[in-house]
Amino acid sequence: MTNLSVNINKIATLRNARGENRPDVEAVALDIESFGAQGITVHPRPDERHIRRTDVFRLRPVLRCEFNIEGYPSPEFVDMVLKVRPTQVTLVPDGPDALTSSAGWKVTEHLDELTRIVERFNEAGVRTSIFVDPDVDQIKAAATTGADRVELYTKPYADAYPTDPEAAVAPFVTAALAAKKLGLGVNAGHDLSLENLEFFHRRIPFLAEVSIGHALICDALYLGLEETVKRYKQALAGNKTTNL
Repeated sequence: MTNLSVNINKIATLRNARGENRPDVEAVALDIESFGAQGITVHPRPDERHIRRTDVFRLRPVLRCEFNIEGYPSPEFVDMVLKVRPTQVTLVPDGPDALTSSAGWKVTEHLDELTRIVERFNEAGVRTSIFVDPDVDQIKAAATTGADRVELYTKPYADAYPTDPEAAVAPFVTAALAAKKLGLGVNAGHDLSLENLEFFHRRIPFLAEVSIGHALICDALYLGLEETVKRYKQALAGNKTTNL
């Protein structure tokens, strides 16, 4: 089964627009959990333009599902993760001014740094995932860091899906097979949606988790949050392709 982790950054963006506590990020996270999502993802940034550090600390003790914190491993971020000890930390390469994640790590260029950071999280009992492009060489390097998983950056798939789904998904199939062979779990995220998720899930072997935020919250404006979570879970419930 592939787990659905819902990124709630956009809920926090809406709250911050008024400077009050509506919507209540903690309450929404608990609702999403009750609707069947297996995880909650947050991506706190230094300027706190959406998720705040206080949100991270408040969410940890109340969530029963998996809690995934993603972000650039600055000293402040590492310190926060070690204090909170979420289920999983996902390391992304985007700096503090980035609007959103736009590429995976060049792991080969940051190998020593990532290895040191992964070791600290492993010692704390936090599962580690490294955000990567569907590049076998980078996945091989990620395996040497001691990370538990990789998260495949799926925007290239989402961009190419409307015109040629098979060509769009092919490098991700190769990447997932390589990760499995190296002993890494496989996560995926970025621009996955109700339009392209079912096909991706059906074609990608060993897919443990998808993290989805922007598209899911946009769909919820029309469908409602409970119905939207239900539909995303349905997209992850189909049979896998077996002719790999």
